[in-house]
Amino acid sequence: MDEAVHTILPDPGLNESFNGAPPLFEDNAFLSPGTFSSVDDYAANPRFLELQEELRCVLFSAVSSLEPNEYSPALSDPLDGSSSRTRQSLDFTRVALPKVRLIYYLKNWISECAPYLDKFDECRNFGVNIPILSQRFPALLYAMLAFSARQTERKCRLDKAYDSLELYQESIRLLAPCLQARDPNVLVPVCILAVMELMSVSPRDWRRHVEGCAALFDSFNVNGLSGGHLQAVFWCYARMELCGAIISNGAESTVLPLSKWVPALPVPAGPEERESLIRDLFYEKSCDSPDMHANWAVYLCAKTCDLACRQTRHMELGEMAEDPRPFVEQWTVLWDELQFWLEKRPAAMLPIKTTGLGGGLIFPEILFAHWAAISGNQLYHAACIMMLDMKPPEKVLPLSKPCYSSIWHARRVCGISLTNPHSGNLINAIQPLYIAGKLLSHHSEHIEVARLFKTVEETTGWGALWRLRDLERAWGYEPGDILSAI
Repeated sequence: MDEAVHTILPDPGLNESFNGAPPLFEDNAFLSPGTFSSVDDYAANPRFLELQEELRCVLFSAVSSLEPNEYSPALSDPLDGSSSRTRQSLDFTRVALPKVRLIYYLKNWISECAPYLDKFDECRNFGVNIPILSQRFPALLYAMLAFSARQTERKCRLDKAYDSLELYQESIRLLAPCLQARDPNVLVPVCILAVMELMSVSPRDWRRHVEGCAALFDSFNVNGLSGGHLQAVFWCYARMELCGAIISNGAESTVLPLSKWVPALPVPAGPEERESLIRDLFYEKSCDSPDMHANWAVYLCAKTCDLACRQTRHMELGEMAEDPRPFVEQWTVLWDELQFWLEKRPAAMLPIKTTGLGGGLIFPEILFAHWAAISGNQLYHAACIMMLDMKPPEKVLPLSKPCYSSIWHARRVCGISLTNPHSGNLINAIQPLYIAGKLLSHHSEHIEVARLFKTVEETTGWGALWRLRDLERAWGYEPGDILSAI
C-alpha cells in the first residue's frame, strides 16, 4: 500500500507506557474542525470503494462454487481441544504498521468493540472465543484489527487516519483461501467486515454490505439456532439486516428470507401452523436464555418490517401476496406474537426498576440488569409502534391498555436508552430511537433525543447524527437547529 496511507499515524511506540490510546488520539490538533459529523471522507476514499467491491467479488465468486446445505457448523468450534494443540501465536507481520499499534487495536477490540457485538451473548463469543479462533485464522485477526482501527479513527475523529484500510485490505486478501477451503468459520471475518463497512459509510446503502453475508449463511446452512459461535455471528448479522429493513421504511425486507433465520421445518399445512412451530421453537430455546429471548425480539421486529414491506408492495405495486390470509388476520397474529413475547419474558429480561413520568422526568426510567434485556425490550416497543402505524382500519383495539398507544411505546424506547447507557445497546438503539422520535411533539423531548444521538456518535464512533437530521426534518426544524441547541 502507498506509504502515505499507512504512515499517517505517528509511531505509538514513542509512548513508553502506551496504556491508553496512542499519543495522536489525545492531541486536539488532529481532531476534525467544526461540528462532529457522521460523514467523513473515508466513505468516498477510492481505495475503500475498491476494497468494498473486491470483497463483494470474492464472496459471490466463492458462493457460486459452494453447494448449499453441505456443511455442519458444529465442526467449527474455536475451543475444540484438538485445535488448541496446534494453535499458533498471533501473526502481526503481514502489514507494515508498528506491532505496538496493532496490539493496541487488539486490546481495543476486546475492551471496546467486542462488547458492541456481544450484547446479546452471555458467552461473549466476540470477546473470548473469536479472539482464540483468530490465533489460527489470520483473515479473522486482521478483520478484528480493521474493525478496531476504524472504531478508533471514528471515535477519536481522525479524518485522515487509514490504518483500518490497510488492515481491511489484508483481511480480504486472506479470505479467498479460506473460502476455497469451504471453512464455515469464514463467516466470522466476513460478518465483522460487513459491520465495519456499515460503521464507516451511509447505512442507507445497507444491502450492499449484507448481501455477501446472506449468501454465505445460506450456503453454509447457518441460522439463528445453529449453536456455538456461529449462532452468535448469525445474530450479529441479523441485527444488521434489521437495521437495513427499518431504514428502507417498508420498501424492502431482509436480504436473507426470514425462513432461513430458523432451521428447516416440516412443511406445514399453512402459514398459521408454520408460525406456531417457529414461535414454540423460540420459546423453548429462550425459557432459560435471556440472550435467545432478545434474539427472538430481533426476529419479531424483522418480521414486522417484512409485513410492512409486503403490505407496501401489494398496495403500491400490485404484487400478489405470498400469504393468502387477509391482511387483518396476518396483522393480528403478529401482534399476538409480540404480546406473547412480552408475557413470556424470563426474569432477566424484566426491568429491575421502573419509574413513571413526573418529578422533572421527560421519559420514564426503565433500568435493566441484563445487557440483552435492554435492546430486546426496546425492539419490542419499536415493533409495536410499527405495527400500530399499519393497523388495518377494520381492526378495533381497546384503548384501556397502554400497549395500544404508540406514544406510550415511543416514550419507553427513549427512556430505556436514557436509563441504560451500555454502548452496544446505544448503537442498537439508533433505529428504534428514530421510530420513536417521529412521534414526539414537545421541544424538550426533541432535545433529549438529540442528546442521545450525539452521545452514541461521540462515545462509540458509530454514525448516528444522520438519523437526527432525518428527525429534524420530521419535526419541522431547519437542518442543524436541534444539534446546535444541545
